[in-house]
Amino acid sequence: MPPRIPIRPRALRLAVSRPLSTTATAHYASVATASTTTPAPPLHNVRAVPPVLRYPPTQPPSHKPPEVRKTQLHRQYQSLLKSSPLILIFQHNNVKAVELMSIRRELAIALRKVDAERAKNGDADAALADEIKLQIIQTGIFASALRIVEFFNPDADDLASAQHPTDPRTQSSAQIPNLTADGEFKHGLSRRAYEIANNKKLKLELEPLLSGPLAVVAFPSVTPQYLKTVLSILSPSSPDFPAPKRRVVPDYYDPSVQTGLQKLMLLGARVEGKVFDVAGTKWVGGIDGGIDGLRAQVVHMLQGVGGSLTSALEGASRSLYLTVEGRRMDMEEKEKPAEETKDESA
Repeated sequence: MPPRIPIRPRALRLAVSRPLSTTATAHYASVATASTTTPAPPLHNVRAVPPVLRYPPTQPPSHKPPEVRKTQLHRQYQSLLKSSPLILIFQHNNVKAVELMSIRRELAIALRKVDAERAKNGDADAALADEIKLQIIQTGIFASALRIVEFFNPDADDLASAQHPTDPRTQSSAQIPNLTADGEFKHGLSRRAYEIANNKKLKLELEPLLSGPLAVVAFPSVTPQYLKTVLSILSPSSPDFPAPKRRVVPDYYDPSVQTGLQKLMLLGARVEGKVFDVAGTKWVGGIDGGIDGLRAQVVHMLQGVGGSLTSALEGASRSLYLTVEGRRMDMEEKEKPAEETKDESA
């Protein structure tokens, strides 16, 4: 068998065999020399180019994987804390699914009755029964989300670390959403928020209550009327928060409901960022007439302050008038005997 001779293509043979010309070599050498000796542009002409975004503007990258359930719960709890000015905190001990379902059913029925009463009074637009729900939370994740809501303020950090207006980094970061002047993301799942959440030196007022299995009832607004209804269902106490009567609501006294309520214990509340104990929570729920009654009390208090101020001012002027009038009458009485003696001598 004859030996195999490798044969290369004709174009490749020509390219290999044909050497570069002297002119081409000189041209390439001149181009390389020119490229290496080109002076840099002046600094005042350099413009900072914003970095190219590698993510959608509405979905900035998070420190932890966003598809993990813990991350989604963290985001959900942050939204709950920011949008709920009133949150009740309960401790539950081995509440079964059937018991929890029965409690939620009775709570929804009672809240719909409050909506019906407010609709009769002309407040049909303020129906909140569908937005107030009892939900079980993960205590550790909820505490971490609360620490971020309380202590993480990206706008303040951005102002504290702001650079000079002519700094290119400040200009480029201002063009990127969800980014601070230091180039850090400022959403609730960023690395900066993660560091604040893990900072154990930051103490929460609600921290003594965040232990064990917890459940919360979130309110979209501070409404004492709805709060009173929730306390009457979940944590009844006479005489301010009595439980519904058996003949009116017989389903409330089902064994599943009563057994589940015995496993719920009210710990406190978070009202407008402030922590209230059980007594303070019941005080908020015991305001007569709800928010309208609270407004009436404020108006009455302001009217009383105005009336007392008016009476104080009038009392000062009246006392001054009486003093001047008494002095005038005293001087007139002293002048009368002198005039009488002159008339007698005449």
